[in-house]
Amino acid sequence: MSILVVCPGCHKSFRVSDKFAGKSGACPKCKARIDVPAKTEEVKVHAPTAFAEGGRSVSGKLITKPITRVETRLEPVKAITAGAAVLVVLIVTWGMGRAGVFGSGPVCAVGLLLVSPPLVLAAYTFLRNEELEPYRGLALYLRSTACAAGYVILWGAYAYMSAMGLMTGELWSWIFVVPPFLIVGAMVALGCLDLDFGNGFFHYAFYVLVTVLLRWTAGLGWIWEVADSAVF
Repeated sequence: MSILVVCPGCHKSFRVSDKFAGKSGACPKCKARIDVPAKTEEVKVHAPTAFAEGGRSVSGKLITKPITRVETRLEPVKAITAGAAVLVVLIVTWGMGRAGVFGSGPVCAVGLLLVSPPLVLAAYTFLRNEELEPYRGLALYLRSTACAAGYVILWGAYAYMSAMGLMTGELWSWIFVVPPFLIVGAMVALGCLDLDFGNGFFHYAFYVLVTVLLRWTAGLGWIWEVADSAVF
């Protein structure tokens, strides 16, 4: 190790061996007297890995426990389960549609109200933010119901626009109408279920996709096949 010294005469700085610590000598340039400072205790800088577990005290005990970051990920098992449940609902809807159950607007509205909360809950199981504590029990059911109510209101807005003749079935009308619906739906998911905007978008898109398929399966046609009596 070496010690940095500065000559008081010419102000030249240089290093000397630590064996001269606490001694005096002449400057090699101007011959002025230089007092070499005594060797002090070195300051040890700990590597970042020394605190990888929250840091330790002088005795070596763990001071704090770090919070483990869990990456948000799509869980295949839950996604497949949700998909299987949707398939069952589609099959049941197909059978009821062929039996003529969905012949009136009120019946369609009731069916939409019944199927919306389970769809919201199913999508939440694999799109929720893994870094946040998940909602469970009553809190989860209440929030899912609130989110489903928001989605149903959006379908009601679509039905109203169709009845008013604002949805013509032409491409230009969808270009102007679809983005606001998707944005509002994502915000509803964000507010009710604490999903980030991206996952909220996919959550609402999942709901719309399934309900559109349910509408077609029930024999009511596609949503771009505008009908004044359409509820959703």
